[in-house]
Amino acid sequence: MTQNDLDSIIKALSNPARRDILAWLKSPEIEFPEQCSNYQYGVCVGQIFEKAGLSQSTVSSHLANLQRAGLVTSKRQGQWVYYQRNEQCIEAFADYLKQTL
Repeated sequence: MTQNDLDSIIKALSNPARRDILAWLKSPEIEFPEQCSNYQYGVCVGQIFEKAGLSQSTVSSHLANLQRAGLVTSKRQGQWVYYQRNEQCIEAFADYLKQTL
């Protein structure tokens, strides 16, 4: 993990709304039961907007920050965009913290 990667992740995690989104995406079946499709590709961005209670532009900005940091991935299916956690990145970050701090 590079210093830039580390800085990007820490910056992304500095916002409580972004931490909430990551926590919700950890258990999508529990946090987003109203999603009609399965969770193969993650959670539809519309479901995240509704749960966050923030404007679409604000949530989009949070998701973009999380994606730039590598903490989430997105997949477009037709007109919908789905987000899910990038468990490899989260695990690498946690391992880095354990080893260095």
